[in-house]
Amino acid sequence: MRAARVTRLDGPGSIEVGDVPEPSGDGRVLVDVVAAGVTFPDTLLTRGQYQIKPPPPFILGCEVAGVVRAAPEGSGLAAGDRVAAFPGFGGFAEVVAVEPDMVFPLPGTVPFEVGAALPMNYLTVHFGLLRRGALRAGETVLVHGAAGGVGTAAIQLAKASGATVIAVVSTEDKAAVARAAGADDAVLADGFRAAVKERTGGRGVDLVVDPVGGDRFTDSMRSLAPEGRLLVVGFTGGEIPTVKVNRLLLNNISVVGVGWGAFWQSRPGYLREQWADLLPLLEAGRLDPPLGRTYPLERAAEAVAELDERRATGKILVKPAL
Repeated sequence: MRAARVTRLDGPGSIEVGDVPEPSGDGRVLVDVVAAGVTFPDTLLTRGQYQIKPPPPFILGCEVAGVVRAAPEGSGLAAGDRVAAFPGFGGFAEVVAVEPDMVFPLPGTVPFEVGAALPMNYLTVHFGLLRRGALRAGETVLVHGAAGGVGTAAIQLAKASGATVIAVVSTEDKAAVARAAGADDAVLADGFRAAVKERTGGRGVDLVVDPVGGDRFTDSMRSLAPEGRLLVVGFTGGEIPTVKVNRLLLNNISVVGVGWGAFWQSRPGYLREQWADLLPLLEAGRLDPPLGRTYPLERAAEAVAELDERRATGKILVKPAL
């Protein structure tokens, strides 16, 4: 089969496409890949900067959608089923082997392209907003990086949960993306704290979703209402901020880690529980990831580079057959 592999650790240019042996089942579900999503960890993996550091060569691609070729007994899956899946690695290929607990039913009304854009971002945000952030209907949520994959997922799930959403973006074009995803308002990152204060009548927001980190962090804490929660999702801004804990005392605010991967790895079946929770929203069309460019597998390096260089608007996809 054809697959896109990282052959050295010097960035997206290290991705090469070639023939490799097809994976065997060995208790896993074999999925014929129709589409694979490109994620921020893919960019880090090409430089050996992710917390998981496989030695090259390895096949990128942690989320896919496709058709089951074969499944072990007792998995609840059968050949021909439409699925989304979270293999962790191996998705940028024609076939991927996935643990049964990480394979999810995909309704016939949901295109494969949409299915491939869901697992990483929407399950992360579901864990962050609902479990770690304890989001309640009627609260106000501030979303950083709101035109990105995590950002648009956070907007849609927060809105579906009855929240008001203020999006933080870097450009007016990205503000349009955030509003199209469902944000009630959008503000530019430069000066966002003052804009949030104005739009909330000085109260602040109940929840901040922050996949960016960096120099926005302190102003995010200052944007919280009393008993507000700041969700630390990631650090796409590069710098890992520090917390002066005395700030937490001033308004009884909380800084909450969202370590989705660390949580589900010790809890078999949790991903399927999350998917079951999201499925009614997905079937109702309330979760609909904005899609960006689609690349053929042979151009996987370009797909990862587009995300790495912050040029992406919407979810970037890779398709083995295009």
